[in-house]
Amino acid sequence: MIFHFGLFLGFQLVGEILARTLSLNLPGPVVGMILLAALLLLQPRIGHAIEKTATGFLSHLSLLFVPAGVGVVQYLDQVSDIGLPLAAALVGSTVLSIAAGALTFKYVNRVRGVPDETPE
Repeated sequence: MIFHFGLFLGFQLVGEILARTLSLNLPGPVVGMILLAALLLLQPRIGHAIEKTATGFLSHLSLLFVPAGVGVVQYLDQVSDIGLPLAAALVGSTVLSIAAGALTFKYVNRVRGVPDETPE
């Protein structure tokens, strides 16, 4: 388990190094996640090996939102000034994300030849 966690952190570190060295417009952890995804596509057995560790890590992912919540409370006066535009942006981006996902799902099904089962 510690080896697998070290693997995750190693990919994050490599991504951070690449992002800073190459002046990429992507955060280092995202670059590392892309590299890890590429590795898992090339070597599926690695995915099976790290599955238990990844599942355990994801079950505690909500703990990472605690610092963000503390930040919101700390700057509550500023958040209250921009609350309405912020709420509109959150709701709008959520709706657009769901729509984009649904349309992508329908497109992939059409390309794969899966019949559309939308109720009439």
